[in-house]
Amino acid sequence: MTIEHAIVRTKPKPWGSRDLRPWSLASTGDGPIGELWFERPGLAAPKTALLLKMLLTTEPLSIQVHPDDAFARSIGLANGKTEAWYIVSAIPGAKVAVGLNYPRSAAALRTAITDGSIANIVHWHPVRAGVVIFIPAGTIHAIGAGIVLVEIQQHSDATFRLFDYGRERQLHIENAVAVATPGPCRTQAPPERLSGARMALTVNSYFVMEQIDLAPGSVWTLDAPKETWLLAIEGHAQLGSMRLEPGEAAFLEADHADIEAGASGLRALLAYPGPNVNHGALTERSVAGASRAPYASPSALVPTSFETAALKPSETPNWLP
Repeated sequence: MTIEHAIVRTKPKPWGSRDLRPWSLASTGDGPIGELWFERPGLAAPKTALLLKMLLTTEPLSIQVHPDDAFARSIGLANGKTEAWYIVSAIPGAKVAVGLNYPRSAAALRTAITDGSIANIVHWHPVRAGVVIFIPAGTIHAIGAGIVLVEIQQHSDATFRLFDYGRERQLHIENAVAVATPGPCRTQAPPERLSGARMALTVNSYFVMEQIDLAPGSVWTLDAPKETWLLAIEGHAQLGSMRLEPGEAAFLEADHADIEAGASGLRALLAYPGPNVNHGALTERSVAGASRAPYASPSALVPTSFETAALKPSETPNWLP
């Protein structure tokens, strides 16, 4: 039975930021920080199935691809890497690349990597806060500048770079060609509303990621029969004996805890291993005031041209096709 306040490990990156506020007070004196890794405290903590990160970009990341489990194990790695992103903030004009603009042969992909034209054939999408993007292993992808996002992924750092904007880091041409799907990304399933407080953003074999919105002062029970991560995005809450502020995470496993939303409510991301939604993850115990409407923050989202309006715009995160 485990309930822990996650620690944060910083990862310097050439494309990172020297201003991590409000997400972290970590020092950037030795260079820009690109990733915040949320981890269980203690050197003896077992390795988790999932890795929760926050990425902060001031320059584009490399164009890259991740292997699936079979390929990763064929080269001696424990597993591959499927991931999903939740865009927390993005400057006007910020973009991500997901897939290619049309199918290529393996030979054409190898040539595009070698001559650098790969940067012109990936499919760039504009993004803003609330966009949800699923990146299955084999998907060629990149993250542009001016973005803060949360990433949930298989616990792996297996990355093959195809293009790196002149940073002179190693490219992994043969492995990239071997694992990449050299064409457009497949259509993603839209988020599914589970209740007034819960939205399943992505559900797949490896993980489930939900957005939860708790009304100010409401009290809930969070039940975590298996590994579960909770990351505060807006507002704050009391989870058991710990207070969660934006940018702070909790880890639970084979346990449960009461969670009370603060005066401004709580928006958070909840993640746990797939393939099934944990329908009993969140149970309401009491609600503040007479209204039982779900919490809606000032940053409630409005659909854009590549989104679906199957749910109410004010409660629906966005996703790429």
